Amino acid sequence: MRAGLTRGVGLAGALAAVLAVVGLLPWLSGRDPALTVLRARSAEQEPTAEALGAIRADLGLDAGPLSLLSGWATGLLRGDLGTSWVSGTEVLPSVAAGLQVSLGLMGAALAVALLVAVVLAAPVLVRGRGTSGAFAAMLAAVPEFLLATVGLIVVGVWLDWLPTSGWQGPAHLVLPAVALGVPAGGLLGRLVADALPAVLDERWVELWRGAGVSRGRVALAALRRVLPPLVPQFGMVAVGLTGGAVAVETVFAVPGIGRTSLGAAKSQDLPLLQGSVLALLALGLGVGALAALARRRLLGPAVRDAGLTLPAARPVRVAPAVPVALAAVLVAVIGYGLLRDPYTIDTAARLAPPSLAHPLGADGLGRDVLARLGHGAAATVGTAVAVCALSWLLAVALGFVPNMTSGLSDIANALPPVIVGILVAAVLGPGTGGAALAVALISWPPLAAHAAALVQEVRASGFLLAQKAIGATPRWILWRHVLPSVTGPVARHAVLRLPGMALALASLGFLGLGAQPPAPEWGLLLDESRAYVERAPWAALAPALALALLAGLAVSLSAYTRTTGKDLPHGG
Repeated sequence: MRAGLTRGVGLAGALAAVLAVVGLLPWLSGRDPALTVLRARSAEQEPTAEALGAIRADLGLDAGPLSLLSGWATGLLRGDLGTSWVSGTEVLPSVAAGLQVSLGLMGAALAVALLVAVVLAAPVLVRGRGTSGAFAAMLAAVPEFLLATVGLIVVGVWLDWLPTSGWQGPAHLVLPAVALGVPAGGLLGRLVADALPAVLDERWVELWRGAGVSRGRVALAALRRVLPPLVPQFGMVAVGLTGGAVAVETVFAVPGIGRTSLGAAKSQDLPLLQGSVLALLALGLGVGALAALARRRLLGPAVRDAGLTLPAARPVRVAPAVPVALAAVLVAVIGYGLLRDPYTIDTAARLAPPSLAHPLGADGLGRDVLARLGHGAAATVGTAVAVCALSWLLAVALGFVPNMTSGLSDIANALPPVIVGILVAAVLGPGTGGAALAVALISWPPLAAHAAALVQEVRASGFLLAQKAIGATPRWILWRHVLPSVTGPVARHAVLRLPGMALALASLGFLGLGAQPPAPEWGLLLDESRAYVERAPWAALAPALALALLAGLAVSLSAYTRTTGKDLPHGG
């Protein structure tokens, strides 16, 4: 009871803190909002002190943070999200229109995800075992922005089968829905396919088959047995769609709420940004609440309080040579690129195809793509290492107070990196530091959960009771026994998540929220190449393949660790 109350208070406090940050964006922003509004209203007008003062007074920006937050909250309770600083129109209709488009896209993406999940799980129901675990894990690891860019190049440009931008009809929905739905479907299919073999080995399945129950009824019953424990994970997948929609809508120029929020952040249209982030946050929390309700309905009143758990999933088998080979290819490409200059501009080589002089071609300014790919590893992977270390330190500290941080963890899990990146960019401006902070803010919950489980296990062990009996002090026990038993396993867990953190940083760079030109960052390289993807697709394929190798490395490391049974708890 006390733990549940603490969790509820923590969740309410974390949600209030996020809402306060959103409401205080005009005050927290490092830029002068009055200058943004002046430029939007009249680009020719001089930004004199009198003109800027008049705008601040008109918008109420001269008031302190408490007055600003109170006014925003009062308007929010009345359903008034304010007026756009750029267009001068009401924010609420723009947010509603964008949300309607995004809901349509997410609905189509969810249909694609369910179709992919059915295809991946069907062999398990038919044969009792599946062989697509590694393939499903690979699909789940591919970032939406990467799949969207590759789909745009191959299907939209090379094959010219489908439109590559806009929102005029069903044909424009296909590529965005596939790019958004396939990774989600890979994760859903992997969850179900991993859990089904253990369920099909349970005693009741044998009894049903012996009684002559049809294969179809057994399969449906097995699915019903599998789904309740997995519904929260399904909810997290749906929450992830809100973050992936930002990148996918940007690639295909879909006028959804994700693209609206990104545009508002870049133009410093803070009222529109506040409304868009609120819509995305409400969407994520609403999906989580629906997932919890669906789980309760699936469990039924008999086992609702006790819950339902699944046996441990069977690990994906990956040979140790696979991550070694992927890492070797990445190291070779990066090492060769580091020997070249990423900033030298050769106008005669603009958009040059791969050759001996430029093994991966040249970009739109004539810079060597291989050199920029190699040096970009420092910005992408190097920053991910710093984020990984910060998340590890934070997780170890918070692992000792799990009840106090549970609510904050729920909020962090409900916020995709892109949404946090947009908020951080609105306050600090786009840059590598802001992107690193955004990823760090949402990377610690799984590590902290692992640390908390280890702390609880160590504290309950018999040898600690013996240490206390012989007079060991709590500080001595902490430094000599508890911390060494926690820091090592959590550090290895954090290293496994390093490629995923690098992919998250690359996604923020791709959206213009991370490293800024002319920095050679992988996500930024992919974004810069989109402008001339029809003439020089190799410039986009090079960073795309590097990111795909990184995703494959993440899957291989995770699968190898699960296979060898090292340190990770179930579901880690």
